[in-house]
Amino acid sequence: MNTIFNCVLLDESALNLEELARACAVEPEWVVHHVRSGILLGGTESRPEAWRFTSVDLVRARQIRRIEQDFDANEELAALVVDLSEEVQRLRTRLRALHG
Repeated sequence: MNTIFNCVLLDESALNLEELARACAVEPEWVVHHVRSGILLGGTESRPEAWRFTSVDLVRARQIRRIEQDFDANEELAALVVDLSEEVQRLRTRLRALHG
């Protein structure tokens, strides 16, 4: 049984590989593959057991998984959609700051 955790992490906190996989309702191999493909960036160490993921990584992983699943998208397309969504959000934030 897969349990999806809804939580808010502080940037100082970190999830390990198993915790991130559980929080995204995926197998750890999914996370390893996406980190090694450069789609998820939380795994900076060479050994997956040493990887630590922040709340930003968790949000990105969940978005990528949802796009892959909902639209039957491959990992590259899902990552592109998430990258573009993040860029739109950054631009909106800058626009609000300029007009605020």
